[in-house]
Amino acid sequence: MSYASASLKLFNSLTRQIEQFQPVHDGEARVYSCGPTVYNYPHIGNMRAYVFADILGRTLSFKDYKLTHVINITDVGHLTDDADDGEDKMEKIARTAAKSIWDIAQHYTQAYWEDIKALNIRQPARWTIATEYVPQMIQFAEKIADRHCYELDSGLYFDVSTVADYGRLARAQTEDGEGRIEAVEGKRNAADFAIWRKTPAGEKRQMEWDSPWGKGAPGWHLECSVMSGEVLGFPFDIHTGGIDHREIHHPNEIAQNQAFCCAGGLDLPANSGARVWMHNNFLVERSGKMSKSSGEFLRLQLLIDKGYHPLAYRMMCLQAHYRSELEFSWDGLAAALTRLKRILIAVGQLKERAGNAQAQPGARFAPFIERFDAAISDDLNTAVALTVFEEVLALKKVDPSEKLAALGLMDGVLGLGLLELDRKDLRLRPKGVEVEESEIEAALEARKAARAEKDFARSDALRDELAAKGVEVMDGDPLGWEWKLG
Repeated sequence: MSYASASLKLFNSLTRQIEQFQPVHDGEARVYSCGPTVYNYPHIGNMRAYVFADILGRTLSFKDYKLTHVINITDVGHLTDDADDGEDKMEKIARTAAKSIWDIAQHYTQAYWEDIKALNIRQPARWTIATEYVPQMIQFAEKIADRHCYELDSGLYFDVSTVADYGRLARAQTEDGEGRIEAVEGKRNAADFAIWRKTPAGEKRQMEWDSPWGKGAPGWHLECSVMSGEVLGFPFDIHTGGIDHREIHHPNEIAQNQAFCCAGGLDLPANSGARVWMHNNFLVERSGKMSKSSGEFLRLQLLIDKGYHPLAYRMMCLQAHYRSELEFSWDGLAAALTRLKRILIAVGQLKERAGNAQAQPGARFAPFIERFDAAISDDLNTAVALTVFEEVLALKKVDPSEKLAALGLMDGVLGLGLLELDRKDLRLRPKGVEVEESEIEAALEARKAARAEKDFARSDALRDELAAKGVEVMDGDPLGWEWKLG
């Protein structure tokens, strides 16, 4: 039974309009998300893009589309400057670390996948690894080279004047084109970009391949065009990424897609390779620790080390619209964790009342599910969808199994894993705290007994002993959480 009847409307960055979703293939949804360059750990701002893409995918599944979601892993070709400048990020970090580039890629890919799991992000239908598609990249480049490219000593360059409406996605066209693109002697246009970079004479890269233009490696932009087209076919439905990709990377992808498909201008969005281009906004952090060059930058493991469950960060993302800037603060994260705790306690109590009974949401819940559907169908308005979820959670005198079914249906979109989690799962041990939970619980029982006997000196002593071990006793905690590690 489908509970999703509202028309799905999404903001298309290419047209700058909210549009009703119309799939290329009836009943299907094909989505490509720009994945990480695996030269370092992802920071939490990077991970916001994948929470957003996951919500999109879960919404499409909720709307009964057969979803094919692809996320790529960039293990070659992404330069140190996103504007097509500098050296390959993978080559640079491998040289700095004195390690094999393949080992570097494997290590950071695994770390990224662990963050994906921790944030309860569903596995895509396919992970595409850039180095596994190099032969197809060369074939793609060969097809467009005669009409759209030219060769310089440093590589094969795409001439952006050969396609219509270059830069429309970015809305950043000027007389000089994209000013942040590398200035290379011999380029016809300032915005022209390399789709194949030759290995400089006298050098040898760890990752390089033979091509018609000499030994070298593909450009970052070429990789995504090839992998999305190979797996999903042109045109596919939705291409996602962070808003930083909207300025250079995605316009360059679009130009390549137009050239490959012999497509016309962008008044017809499908000519871009995807019908809809979607971008999440930045996560803003005022201390400057969002940059990977800052040393202890904000990655998910740092949140865990400080005792915050990763799903508190997912909750934080859900509380804001994906197209709005989201400011990160530790107070904001703590508030999101408290909200998650309140929900989880209520769900836990509901599970106890429901027992093993199985049910579908009854008629009482239909208006709430319709409102939830309307919110999520309105360009993924998760902030409103969350409030509807909490309204259902607060309903009194309803069948607990039906209520649990309604909440489970909604959480299938929100992805907080509320029916599987236990409240104790949210208690994480901060780094450096060695005390065991059994020891904490025993001390708390002894403290309760002391307070019942009005032995307040003993009660205070037990509290101080726990505090010395990093345990904060939360007397009068309205959530009934009793203690936390900190």
